[in-house]
Amino acid sequence: MHGYGPTPQQQTTSRPSPATLTAVRVILVTVTVLSCGLLGWVAMLRLAIVTRRPRDWFLLAVVIVLNVALFAFIMATPDDPDEMSDAAVLLMLLWIVVLLAGVLTYYLYVEIRHYGSLGSPPPYSAPGHPAPLLPYQQHPARQHQHQNQHPQPNPYTVPTPPPTPTPAPQRLDQVRAELDELSDYLRKENREGEGR
Repeated sequence: MHGYGPTPQQQTTSRPSPATLTAVRVILVTVTVLSCGLLGWVAMLRLAIVTRRPRDWFLLAVVIVLNVALFAFIMATPDDPDEMSDAAVLLMLLWIVVLLAGVLTYYLYVEIRHYGSLGSPPPYSAPGHPAPLLPYQQHPARQHQHQNQHPQPNPYTVPTPPPTPTPAPQRLDQVRAELDELSDYLRKENREGEGR
């Protein structure tokens, strides 16, 4: 709890909605997988922009170098599959799988962790409108004012009378009487049916 005076302002970072984050992640993972890892730098670029950490910028450069080298290796291989050696095929396949797995795992882990550390987005806040302050976020002098005031009734509401309870015993008695009548009628019908 803070003493009197202005409350400290927290640095606000814009956080996209969970649906937007999920859509962006799905698109980037799909692009990376469909390009066999050659566009993995796109996911790493987004990560570096979002986190703004030097390590992520460095890893973006590493992924770009690996992608350029992979592209050069693919272009250097012969077009005829019969002329490619098994070692070249294995190296290319291993390179693609390791690059894909590394980029996707690191991207998803770091981005989910980054947005998880920011906390959840403020509830019910429209763009451009700040979310209402919670009671503990208000200025202490205003809190003291609110505590001393009594709640005022809303002048625009019409008082509604409480609902009148229906007398349950009368209704139960009526249902019992009707059931008794019905059972007497059925007995009478049974006797007449047996007498024939």
